[in-house]
Amino acid sequence: MSIVLEIKNLTKKFGSFTAVNNLSLTIEKGNVFGILGPNGSGKTTTLGMVLDVLNPSEGSYSWYGDSQGTNNRKKIGSILEHPIFYPELSGYKNLEITSLIKGVDKSRIEEVLTRVDLIQRKYSPFSSYSLGMKQRLALAAALLSNPEVLVLDEPTNGLDPEGIRQMRELIISIAKEGKTIIISSHILDEIQKMCSHYAILKHGKLLKQGAIGDILSSKNQFLLDSNNNEELKSKINQHPSFSTLEDNEGKLKITFNDKVKGSDINEFMHSQGILLSELTELKTSLEDEFLEIIKK
Repeated sequence: MSIVLEIKNLTKKFGSFTAVNNLSLTIEKGNVFGILGPNGSGKTTTLGMVLDVLNPSEGSYSWYGDSQGTNNRKKIGSILEHPIFYPELSGYKNLEITSLIKGVDKSRIEEVLTRVDLIQRKYSPFSSYSLGMKQRLALAAALLSNPEVLVLDEPTNGLDPEGIRQMRELIISIAKEGKTIIISSHILDEIQKMCSHYAILKHGKLLKQGAIGDILSSKNQFLLDSNNNEELKSKINQHPSFSTLEDNEGKLKITFNDKVKGSDINEFMHSQGILLSELTELKTSLEDEFLEIIKK
């Protein structure tokens, strides 16, 4: 795949404080890339630098291989921090102003308002919009130039569950068109539902990056229970893929070295004369991975 954004040893200092520390990342075309971290981890500062809002102290970045980035600005739409519009003007009028600033034909306004489900409220003043509607108008503004890349800083921050669901579904539908999306967030469940790839930051440093799918399939664990768990412990040790065992509230959490199916485990235990009363595959979540990483 072609590289959309390459970050090399990017650093940002504010006096003696280092907000981003020697960060290197590569984001490929079609990725939905989540930048994760606690508050103060450098997520917004990183996005501010690659969007030319902040000047890096050290390091570099390039969009589509162009270190200056000037030829690629129209390929990028963004929402950085809180959306700012004229409160007394309608959503439509605000987008007219945005289209003039961006040099985009205003004929796309109806299309993007429909896309974010605001067409019925296009003439309502911005001040009358809910927080979710304001976020969706910001997304409409970012979509006006039909960008190839969307950069979204905490797009679900402060939204209620319904607003989060609407924003998530919008982002997923946009991603299905093949656009590259970069999202910063501290809401791990939403990143897991939306993203294909992730990077975890803490104190401005990159702790880990990879594909979401690798996390979800990285551990091969099952929760087992029977009417004789002492015998179960001795027999499961004989399984050729057995790795570790630990007690889990009276049940046994078993980790295997190789990928095994629940049916295989059940058949093996039956061959050992043990009937299982519970056999549950344990799925690793992004939250599990995140908490394990940042506590180090």
